[in-house]
Amino acid sequence: MSETKVLNAQARDGVGKGAARELRRQGLVPAVIYGDKKAPVAISLAYKDAYKFIYAGGFLSHILELNVDGTKHLVIPRDYQLDAVKDFPLHVDFLRIGKDTRLNVQVHVHFINEEASPGLKRGGTLNVVRHTVEVSAPANAIPEEITVDMSGFDIGDSIHISTVTLPKGVTPTITDRDFTIATIVAPSALKSAGDDGEAEEEAPAPAAEPKAE
Repeated sequence: MSETKVLNAQARDGVGKGAARELRRQGLVPAVIYGDKKAPVAISLAYKDAYKFIYAGGFLSHILELNVDGTKHLVIPRDYQLDAVKDFPLHVDFLRIGKDTRLNVQVHVHFINEEASPGLKRGGTLNVVRHTVEVSAPANAIPEEITVDMSGFDIGDSIHISTVTLPKGVTPTITDRDFTIATIVAPSALKSAGDDGEAEEEAPAPAAEPKAE
């Protein structure tokens, strides 16, 4: 788990569409903190900070420390709204993190030891079925990534979630099947090799006889 990043915010009194529009005119993004059996707190973020955090990647799977006028809240972003045309932040929802909180989060899949895969060495292609996997994890131990070791996998093999070693306390949210993360497919040259020479050469059509005048 990476170091918790700090995001500064300010408490706000006004709520509703009119108050939100006024905040945006001031270069601020309205937001709210909720959860952990405590009352919601309406806050605002500097536009440049909200934009930077959202577009840095992994925004919805990283715990943040919100510093609201000197009061610190441990949170994780759960949702955000973007302008439909310009893609700038309009609103952010933050969930408070309690002592025993578990979260369902999407975690990026990272493949290692590709040089130790016989299938890839023979020219096979790694076909990634899932670039992220949703897992249930303790809020204080969300993994940065899920590591898939490609050692030993050959052409035609499938890498299922059961072959992946997950960190302690982390489990996939899909439990009713051993779902596929990736496959190794044959290169196109190898696929077409079996077709060569199979089709017989088509005999030319007989030439038409000249008509008598």
